[in-house]
Amino acid sequence: MDANVRKKKFKALAWVGGLALIAWGGMAYASTDGFPQAGDGWLERASGMQPAEPADAVLVQTREWKWNRYLKPILHLPDWLDLGLEHRTRFETYDRPWRRSQPAGQTDSQIQQRSRVRLGLNGRYVKFLFEGQDARVHLDGVESYVTTAIRNEMDVLQLMASFTVHNVLETGLRTDLHVGRLTMDFGRGRLIIRNDYRNTSNAFDGVHWQLARDKHWRLRLFLVEPVLRDVVQPDEQSKRSVFWGSSFETNYMLRMRLNAYYFGLNDQRSADVGRHRTYSTFGTRLYDEPGTGRIDYEIESVWQTGKRGNVNHFAHFQHIDIGYTLNLPWSPRFLIHYDYASGDRNARDSRHSAFDTLFGARRFDYMPTGNFGPFFRSNFSSPGWRVIAVPCRGCEVQLKHRVWYLATSRGAFGRNGLHDPTGGSGNFLGHDLELRVQWRTNENLEFELGHTHWFKGSYFDRLPGSAGLPPGGNRDSDYFYLQTKFRL
Repeated sequence: MDANVRKKKFKALAWVGGLALIAWGGMAYASTDGFPQAGDGWLERASGMQPAEPADAVLVQTREWKWNRYLKPILHLPDWLDLGLEHRTRFETYDRPWRRSQPAGQTDSQIQQRSRVRLGLNGRYVKFLFEGQDARVHLDGVESYVTTAIRNEMDVLQLMASFTVHNVLETGLRTDLHVGRLTMDFGRGRLIIRNDYRNTSNAFDGVHWQLARDKHWRLRLFLVEPVLRDVVQPDEQSKRSVFWGSSFETNYMLRMRLNAYYFGLNDQRSADVGRHRTYSTFGTRLYDEPGTGRIDYEIESVWQTGKRGNVNHFAHFQHIDIGYTLNLPWSPRFLIHYDYASGDRNARDSRHSAFDTLFGARRFDYMPTGNFGPFFRSNFSSPGWRVIAVPCRGCEVQLKHRVWYLATSRGAFGRNGLHDPTGGSGNFLGHDLELRVQWRTNENLEFELGHTHWFKGSYFDRLPGSAGLPPGGNRDSDYFYLQTKFRL
């Protein structure tokens, strides 16, 4: 079958499935209070709706694989066979770009679409999983910000086998071994994550092993080659880029959960020796889960050593959250944040100190990424606050405010191409105010919208012409998005 025909059929199936789910959502899930009620439809009463634990269950967050499989009872699939479809469409737009790659300074509007299909074979001890992904972008123009983080057409996201023993030598321990192409979540996801808001996700080829006791503790080890995304060609890994690490998690201590980890990276892919990375990253994360009427917290400290090209590398990142949930209607939760990521003070000296976030995500800490996302976890200092409320079941509203400074005024502004090596532009990047509304009607249908206003700081007014700031790039930017996701 021709590749174009396969692509068209894949998209057609996703759209037809989405329309069917939306129509069903208005009938099978109708309730007297106007909000969806889980378990009301005849399909949910059919056998096989909830999937068995898949091959990647201990690798990623539960929300990435657990939803009602409506196709199984319709197609009369056996319990050991898992079939799931997911499609997400997001419209996003922002004005007054600041990146050097957008010299005309035109508004960037895009429609990003991501479709995924999961096919799994689930035995007691051995499981197999295939997950395909098609990530596309529409409405993009010549100067639109489009990278392989946004566009990655018709490719393999996961293809693995897993081997599980639930009671190793009658000790009550569980062990899992994963081999193949896989995605992974570690800790909060600041260094390794299966990206959610981003249109594509990080994947790795290699092996992962876990040893755990129930939900009390677990030890994880991995040795992989990061998958290199391509816009239209099949994704591949490179033997010149190797990533390995270990992680230990425990919740034995009262109101203090612990993550401790080490990640090693040897990336020699670039022809430019100055871009080679040989890093060791050590980190510790302490946190407590939120609870009504009490204080919760999260503290993460990360230190990085090694080489950047032929130059010594030493960098660090610090994060702190302190929150409190009020015993009131809507369960309002108030948090204060602070993040610091070191920057490189002098690109010509014998020390490189810009923090590298490896394969982490930014959206949950900072602001929407997609074609926006101006702030990277490098060279910044940022305090802020956030309020979260739950006005109805499945609904969440967030209001967030952060203030942004460069950690060193002589360092680059993230990966945006802006840099004043003299430091004469100062370090005030401005502040942003974000409103985010989410409605999860059930495990299969979600809606989300948000708006961010970035009040740009004096740094952009003072940048020299050689920095390449687009016309109007020093003026405030507004970002808006509307997103829907459905699953079958």
